This record gives sequence, C-alpha cells and structure tokens, in this order.
Amino acid sequence: MINTQDILSTIQMIDQQHLDIRTITMGISLLDCCDSDPRAACRKIYDKICNRAANLVKTGEDIEREFGIPIVNKRVSVTPIALVAGASQTEDYVPFAMALDRAAKETGVNFLGGFSALVQKASTPADKHLIDAIPEALASTEFVCSSVNVGSTRAGINMDAVARMGQIIRQAAQRTADKGGFACAKLVVFCNAVEDNPFMAGAFHGVGEGDCVINVGVSGPGVVYEALQQVKGQPFDVVAETVKKTAFRVTRMGQLVAREASQRLKVPFGIVDLSLAPTPAVGDSVARILEEMGLETCGTHGTTAALALLNDAVKKGGVMASSSVGGLSGAFIPVSEDEGMIAAALDGTLNIDKLEAMTCVCSVGLDMIAVPGDTSAETLAAIIADEAAIGMVNSKTTAVRIIPVPNARVGDMMEMGGLLGSAPVMNVHTASSAAFIARGGRIPAPMQSLKN
Repeated sequence: MINTQDILSTIQMIDQQHLDIRTITMGISLLDCCDSDPRAACRKIYDKICNRAANLVKTGEDIEREFGIPIVNKRVSVTPIALVAGASQTEDYVPFAMALDRAAKETGVNFLGGFSALVQKASTPADKHLIDAIPEALASTEFVCSSVNVGSTRAGINMDAVARMGQIIRQAAQRTADKGGFACAKLVVFCNAVEDNPFMAGAFHGVGEGDCVINVGVSGPGVVYEALQQVKGQPFDVVAETVKKTAFRVTRMGQLVAREASQRLKVPFGIVDLSLAPTPAVGDSVARILEEMGLETCGTHGTTAALALLNDAVKKGGVMASSSVGGLSGAFIPVSEDEGMIAAALDGTLNIDKLEAMTCVCSVGLDMIAVPGDTSAETLAAIIADEAAIGMVNSKTTAVRIIPVPNARVGDMMEMGGLLGSAPVMNVHTASSAAFIARGGRIPAPMQSLKN
C-alpha cells in the first residue's frame, strides 16, 4: 500500500535529488532478418525495428507525463549484428549500421545498440568483418552504438581480438577527429558482457532473449547522496542500511515504469537494471556519494572500499524491490559523465590506475576516459587486457570505453556535451606493452571457470 509519505518522498526525490528513469530500452531479436542478400537483410532489419518500436518513444513520453517520472532516454538494442549479417553474401557491414541508424531516426530513439560481435574465444569471418567496419560505421551514423566482447570467465581472453580492438579504437578516433574522437564514445569493449543490459553504449539483445522485451535502467545517485547526509558520522553498517533502503525505493519506481511500459506496448517485461548512473549535473554524482562517506576527494585511499560498500548495498536493496533484476546493476564510474569524477581527475587525485582498482568492485569498468591522441594501439589494447583480466578472474562484467582524443595532450579538456559531459585528458604509462600484445593467442580461462 502506498501512503502519503511515500508519495511526498518520491516527489522530493524527483524534484530535488535528480531521480529519473535513465532509459526504457526495447530489445529486439533480428535473427529472423537473416538473408543471403545483404540489401534484403537490411530492409528486413529496418522494417522490424520500425514495426516493433513504433510506439516506444510515445509510450515513454505518455508514462512520463501521466506519472510525473522523468524518463531520460528511450532506446533500442538488437541481436549482435555479426550474427545476422553473417548469413549475407558480403564483407561490407557498414550498410547494416546505416539501416540501424535509419530505423533509429524513424522511431525517434536516442541510441540503438547492437552493432556488436561476441569473440571471447575466437572470431568467425562475420565477426572480423563487423569489427573491421566499426570505425566507418560509427563515423557514418548518428545513433548506432557498438560493442565487442573479447573475454569471459568460461572462455578466457581472446588476445588477438584485444589487439585488433586497440587498432579499431584508434581508427575510430581518427575517423571522427573533427568531433574529438566522438565515435569512441559509442564503442565498448567487454569481458563477460550480459545479454539484457539496457544502458548504452554496450547494450545488445542476447541470443538467449525472446523476440522482443522491455528492459528499464534506473538512476538516482543524487537520492543516495541526500540520504547519506542524514547519517553523518554513523558507522558503516548504518551507511550500508541507508543505501539499501534508498535503492529499494528507487528500484520500486523503476519496476512500476517497466511494468507500465510492458503492458502498454504489449511486450514482455525483462529486467530492471539497478545501476546508479551519474550525469554531469551537480548533485547527480557517484563520486560525491563516496566523498560523503568521509573521503576528502574521490580517488584517495579508501575509495575502493567505499565503492565496494556502495555497489553491494545498491544490489541488496534493489533486488528486494523488483521481481526481475538484471543488466549490470550497481554503480557506474564514467569519468566524463560524473561531475565529481571530473573534479577529482582535474586535481590529479583520480588517475587511470586508481580507476582500474575501483573497477574490481563496481559494475562496469574504465568508462568514458579521455587519453592523449597519440596513445598507441598497443597501449589501448593493454588497457583492455587489464580490464578483461579483472572481469575474467572475478566472474564479473568489465568494460573499456576509452577515447584517444586526436591532437590532445594530458590536461586538455575533452568536450562531448549532453549526458556524455566533458573530461580532462588523463595520463597513460609510456613504457611499452607492444611485445606483450604482439604475442596474440588466448589467455586461458581461470580455475573459476571449472564449475560443472
């Protein structure tokens, strides 16, 4: 039963604490769009997305207006295109990205994810064609997002794919040099990618999913921050309990929106992703939550422990509030999208090495990090390999979304605008990893993989 206090509390969270539904994402299977003729396949892809998602944006806007709950993004994720395009007699996969982009424009969604390949153990010819097409595909489209899964706890790490992705990231940055390497903001390299992630740029509709599904991603760093201000000086068990109760309330709102969207669109409800997704707005920062726990600046000693508490408490509170929790679910630490992270990076307290340590205990990885434009492909690949190793050994999802900003040096500012924000160009180690990356092959799966 919802009482008056609950209603007033929710209104306060929305009006004063930046609470919102970050995204309603419709996942669409494109497996039935396979065709030996690539033009026919692209036509089928466009038609199916436009048919399924025709009312997605309107439905989101209707719910937003009727319930007074901000819904920031309406998005679509699709079957990894390498699996669909592999049936076509072509080596050029850019037209598939163009078809996705046209469908995104027609339906009015903010982003469309799924120009993706799953190569954690090895690559098929289709996977290689898709990866080769990424720089041109992302430079030529406005709304398409891409992801590549290069490792998993079960398979190990495909180091040939890791090396290739270092090259692809550099090429994508160069293809969009006039936009500060913007294509790289739409490209994620995963280990242990999940099939039901509603957040971009890494969303895709997994082959284990149904034909169509609605997934919702909630947010709410500002709500957690405000809650912690009420328990200043209290022990950490009190802090954890406060975060749990807050995450419960936030997730209940996400569950309500997900069910409502599912019913109106006549599409099955999938999951609620509990992730705390920050924005560049003041008062909507994960870094400020960590500082509220007693850290002078995010990135100083103790930051990893504080983030571990936050991530765990969010999961524990949210899982009690929804019948189906999935996606990534926890706390995101994208540098350019978090006002507190930007400030910590600017004063030098937060660096890439500390961010890597933090990814051991949070929901994703090195996210929206700007590095000098002359960073080598081998260094980028080595950064990917480090993150993949953390994910593989810890049986968790990790990812890298890194932007080598063309012509930029350490200390320069990268400006992306909107939710993507801005960030200082961060230092990377100059000692070479080239010989390490040149070995290729596969890093074997760890002992944790032998669970049968």
